[in-house]
Amino acid sequence: MKSGPRAWAFVVVLSLAALVPQAWAQAVSPTALADYQAKLAQYQAARGAYDAEADTYWDAVAAKRRVRNAKRREHRPVELNDYVLTQPPVYSGPPRPVDPRAPTQPPPERPDIPVVADFLQNASEQFGFVPQRPASELDFKRAYAKAALASGLTRDQIVGVYVFETGGNGSYDSQAGLVPYRPGARAISPAVGYNQLLSTNSVSLLAEHGGRLNAILRQKANMLSGSAKIAMERKIEAFKRMIAFSRSVPNRWGEHDRLAKTTAGGFGIHAAVLDIDIGPLLQVQKLVDSLRFARAKGYTAPLTAAELEVMNLTGDGNGFDIVTMPHEMRARVPTSNFFQQQGYERNPVARRTAVVANLVADIEGKMQRGAQAQGARDLANAF
Repeated sequence: MKSGPRAWAFVVVLSLAALVPQAWAQAVSPTALADYQAKLAQYQAARGAYDAEADTYWDAVAAKRRVRNAKRREHRPVELNDYVLTQPPVYSGPPRPVDPRAPTQPPPERPDIPVVADFLQNASEQFGFVPQRPASELDFKRAYAKAALASGLTRDQIVGVYVFETGGNGSYDSQAGLVPYRPGARAISPAVGYNQLLSTNSVSLLAEHGGRLNAILRQKANMLSGSAKIAMERKIEAFKRMIAFSRSVPNRWGEHDRLAKTTAGGFGIHAAVLDIDIGPLLQVQKLVDSLRFARAKGYTAPLTAAELEVMNLTGDGNGFDIVTMPHEMRARVPTSNFFQQQGYERNPVARRTAVVANLVADIEGKMQRGAQAQGARDLANAF
């Protein structure tokens, strides 16, 4: 145990700290305290009523979604009444009052989201993987276009998704929240690349398609010689270690999400998006998976760029629901039907557009406006 002057000083500091809340409370007048308690009661009443209404609404959204899924499994038509047709409730009551007895607390710091430098460091440390970066942005665009065409995707689809996700001028290593660069900017998600692939996507894609992707790298290696072949062989071996790590958990999205967001290996896997050989394949595969999902459900019509982006944005299941919705229904179905409550409340586009027709129109409009950006033109010319 500590002793001497330093220990006594430590005890004095703790004692003074313990007295601060008490002294603060004694400084609050009875009038201020009564005013706070009255406002708190008003807030609790309003918030309680809102929470009850919101719970009922979002429970109905979930129940209607289950009905639609069951109908599709049984090959029965989905009707307008299979959606919630009212907009979600919005809290309009008073804000929660500040307790005058509580000392002012600094705002909680947001947890840091890993950035490209973190992905690169962990890729090297965990797997011995250093992505081969392109000599130029055009080189990456050409590799992306080549992979897209080989997989059956069209120029319009690829450019449209690129424009929507990056604004039309995004680079191969663009990360959400950091482009365009602004002083003090912080990443808002780990999404990186031309179609803003999430780190969870990278883990999931390696787990599901790693063998096929590795075979493509092997074919490239067989056509090389000298130092280029040696470098490709090293890349393949590191990539195998990344694939093995992605498969170290059950093949479920939740498990992939945990791996991507909470482990050094998960951070490292996302660096593969930056590699000129692997990055285009991963991003193309994500979009191809959406096309195959739609075809497996019996939808054979070509997907427009906006429809493909809807599936990329909301997930294949919700996106397919929107894509197959008759046009006459889209103006009446709220976008809230395709989100959980927290996801909807965090999505300004879904809230602003309100109904499916507006959401699709908003995506199409952004694609049209950004199509003339230099980056979009360069990508189009790469085909």
